[in-house]
Formats: sequence, C-alpha cells, structure tokens
Amino acid sequence: MTCSGPRQINTLSTVRILHVSTRLILGGSQENTVLSCEGQSRLGHEVHLAYGPIFGPEGSMLERVTAFRSDTGGTIAPHEVPDLCRELSPIRDRRAKVQLRQLIERLKPDIVHTHSSKAGIVGRAAAWESPFRRSPGMGIVHTIHGPPFMPIEGSLARRLKVRGTNKVYEWAERYAARRCHLIISVADAMTQQFLARGIGRPEQFKTVYSGMEVDRYLQAASPGESREAQRASLGLGETDFVIGTVSRLAEHKGHDDLLSALGDDLKSHPNWKLLWVGDGWWRDRLLARARALGLADQLLTTGLVPSDRVPGLMRAMDILIHPSSREGLPRTVPQALLARVCPVAYDVDGTREACIEGETGRLVPLGDLALLREAVRSLYDAPDARHRLAQQGRELCRRRFSAGVMVAELERVYAQALSLARR
Repeated sequence: MTCSGPRQINTLSTVRILHVSTRLILGGSQENTVLSCEGQSRLGHEVHLAYGPIFGPEGSMLERVTAFRSDTGGTIAPHEVPDLCRELSPIRDRRAKVQLRQLIERLKPDIVHTHSSKAGIVGRAAAWESPFRRSPGMGIVHTIHGPPFMPIEGSLARRLKVRGTNKVYEWAERYAARRCHLIISVADAMTQQFLARGIGRPEQFKTVYSGMEVDRYLQAASPGESREAQRASLGLGETDFVIGTVSRLAEHKGHDDLLSALGDDLKSHPNWKLLWVGDGWWRDRLLARARALGLADQLLTTGLVPSDRVPGLMRAMDILIHPSSREGLPRTVPQALLARVCPVAYDVDGTREACIEGETGRLVPLGDLALLREAVRSLYDAPDARHRLAQQGRELCRRRFSAGVMVAELERVYAQALSLARR
C-alpha cells in the first residue's frame, strides 16, 4: 500500500501506525503485537505490520493477520522485510535497516512501534534516520517483550561467548534507546533490568501489561472446549494428574529441567501425565530423552495447534508448569490462571507479576529442581490449595491482562510519543 502523505492528527482516531516485529511465529510477543494491531484497526487507525521471513517448526501468525477484518472494514497491511532476521548478522542487519527506512519513507507513518530486540534495534535506527521523523513529527515507540540478555551458565567457552553476546546487546540497546521517544515494558521487571544496565532514561519507560483475549480463557466457547471434553479427547482418565506446558520446544523453555525434576515421580505415579502443547527445534531431542527415561507412555504432545485450541487444552491440565529461564512476562502463566489452572514457574523476569508465591501459584528459584519437584508434589497432594490459588489468580489476571486494556494504554503512550516528537 502506497500512502499519499502524512495525515493531520487531531486525535488518535486518525493515526497511521507501523509495527515492526522480527518474526511472526506463534509466540507470546507476536500474539501481543497482533492483538495490538487488531485492536488499533478496530479503533479506526490505519495499521501496518512489518516482519522478517517466517520459517521453521514454530508456526506462523501471518494467516491470522491477512484474514483480519474489523467490523468497520479495517485491516492490517503486512510487509515482509527480506533481511530482518533474529540472529546477529551485520550484513543482513544493514540491509534490513535500509529496507525498513524505505518502507517508512513510503508509508509515512505517524507512529513506528518496534517489538523485541532485533526488530527494535534495527527498526528504531531506521525510523530515527528517516527525514520524515522531524516533519511533521513521527513518534517512535519500542516494546520490550523479554530480555535479550542470556543467562551466563554452562562451560567456560559458553560463558565467555554469552558474556560477549550480552555486551553487544547492551551496547545496541543503549544506542537504540536514544533513538526512540518511549519504551514500553510488558512487566515492571523489564524496566528495572534495562535501567540497571544503563539502557534508557527512567522517564522513557511505561509499563503496559501484555494483553490477551481473556474471555476465551474465562469460559469455554463450546461444550467441546470444556475440561471434560478435552481430557476425553486426549485419552486422559478422571484420576490422571496432568502437568502441562504451553511453549515452544526450545532451549530456554525448561523442558529438560521438567524431565530431570519429575522423572522419578512420574515413574512412581502412573497416573501423572505430561502434556506438552507446542513444537520447536528441540522436539526430537526432548522426545528421545523422554523415551530414554522410560516416560514415553506418560508424555502427550500436541505439536503446533491453532491459538483457539489453547484455552481448551489448558482446561485439561491440573497444573501448568513453566520452568523457563528467561521471559518478559510469560503469557502462558496468566492464561492458565484465567482458565482456573494453578501455575508453577521459575522466578525470572516478570513472571512474579502474575504468579505470586503462595497467592496465585508457586514460584521457584531458577534452576532449583528440588523445589520444582516439591511444588508439584504439594499441589498434587492438596487439590483444594491449587484450586484456591488458581481462583485468586483468575481475578487478578482478568483485570490486569485484558487486550482491551492494553490497547487503551497504548493510545495514551502514542499520544505522549507524538507530543514528544513535535517539540
């Protein structure tokens, strides 16, 4: 779509918005971005979404984007950026910046909103260098969906490599923070981590909790999405204790920790079942390890599923376990609580802003397999406690994580960004 020129903006009902996301795979940050686009289109904004090539076993949200139509006929215009990639690649990154700058100069957006680290670094640089930024004034906003800094662990060679990578990202994030007006954190923890590393200024940061379609989790849309129907479709019995995950089968999501912590308990409790919802590059290795541990008969995997199947699959669980080593705010935790499922999660990043130890779930120090095991055992032994924790979390998440609330908060952030851009 070619745009004729900038719009006159009196209110936010008329802005042209360009979102930039690295990959449109099935994932939390991508779902946040797409829900933002959909909500803004419903409000009457002209919405564009730029993204890098989509490939691999992690699924795609592009079909949802292209199929979207609001009640008033609004759409989301997709734009593939050929060289926007996740890995560090100086040559492709320079190309991607040129491609994004050309797109910005063609669309002349009022707001450029970048998401996650790579798209955020390249996209903010492209927007800041655009001559359109100063006349009449283009607001540049970035959302931190999760920390780009990896935990420093493993062998000496890996630790040295990770330290080097983290330093590169720290420098790049400081550079990019000087090239935007406002920075959105999906959890307060992200603001704290970035400021601690000298990235950005305190007044730049705004927390806007990651929104989701809460109604789909609060109640089943059809009898087939009920807990009983979902468990029957999976071949689960009434007495089975289902420990579920909803995440990519990827390095930092913690499936290995889950197998290590619960392997013996699974063998001694034939009615304990693992339900893994999702797919990823580590699938074959993880399944091979489960077989080697003698757990194949107690592990159910769904592979990739459409997003509208996730609420029903969550209802089939007795607890959701999320032993991820890094997250901005893991959407699967509030989603589980909305579905009345108690979470057990590692205490990393913004997880504690949904899973509050002893109030809305069980929070475990990162890598503490003994406490991870104890948390699962205690919830198995005390069904009343897990139901109480889930119900308390449901009320918190209903208020905090609504997509409608997120879109309304973004309106306020955009208005401030435009005001800053025009000073």
